[in-house]
Amino acid sequence: MNNRRSFITGIKSTTLSIKEKNFLQQYKPWGVILFSRNIISLNQTKKLTDQIKKVFKDKNYPILIDQEGGRVNRLKNIFNADPLTGEFFGKLYLKDKKKFYNYYKIFIKQTSFLLKSIGVNINTLPVLDLRLKGSSSIIGDRSFSKDPKIVSKIGDICINHFHSNNIGTVIKHIPGHGLAKVDSHKLTPTVNENLKYLIKNDFSTFKKKSSLFAMTAHIIYTNIDKTNTATHSKKIIELIRSHIKFKNIIMSDDISMKSLKSSIKVNTLRAFDAGCDLVLHCNGNIKEMCDVAINSPLISKFIIKKTSQFHKIIS
Repeated sequence: MNNRRSFITGIKSTTLSIKEKNFLQQYKPWGVILFSRNIISLNQTKKLTDQIKKVFKDKNYPILIDQEGGRVNRLKNIFNADPLTGEFFGKLYLKDKKKFYNYYKIFIKQTSFLLKSIGVNINTLPVLDLRLKGSSSIIGDRSFSKDPKIVSKIGDICINHFHSNNIGTVIKHIPGHGLAKVDSHKLTPTVNENLKYLIKNDFSTFKKKSSLFAMTAHIIYTNIDKTNTATHSKKIIELIRSHIKFKNIIMSDDISMKSLKSSIKVNTLRAFDAGCDLVLHCNGNIKEMCDVAINSPLISKFIIKKTSQFHKIIS
């Protein structure tokens, strides 16, 4: 594992191309993330993940997916999860806790079963962002609630159930995307609330979480750092470590999103410089993948230690 690099990459299609296989062999990313473009059927996807794991000779090689339910459903070619949003489960929690626990447990068990059957071992859940009126719809019904306590509580349940089903989790988008007025895939959101408010509300949902991974928000919090998104901000990463007390692996959100204004190379270097442990690159563009790879350091002892803890969850 020592010779792997500190980045996660996407791939272009439903099988590994020769270029991609060579890329994985040469640059040895820490993990690979799958999207709908990579998934046609259960059998095809399992063959793809087997191909990837074979490159590394590692049955525990990290393979991630965004399988939230609702509109973020990378398995849409296999099954329909449209009604099963974060908002659906948040409302059910308020209405009927017994029914919520039963439904949510089954939802996570079935999701985990599907992920394991295709060779995926990390799901980028839970979304711990608040659902706030007047904010961008990019979070919207992906969030459990506007109430930080409910979001935090369901987040804990989500993490614990996935872990008990041998799937790793990624809390997102740390330290909180809920106040963003624009979609960070397209523009750079700025949040102007003061630190006291943020710590009490948006940031509080991420505290005391047992997930081994957290994904950053590409958002500028102007009262903490006027110029850098969380992904590129030493001040925000330090706040995540000190106030939120997240002691595990911090990964960037997708480094190719439009919220980040520099080149792929610069975006990658700045994320590491700010204190991110892993950089995520999703679009499968081989030239960009090489830029990320060349500028990503070998994984640290810290990442190796946390990856060993992850292996215990999935085994």
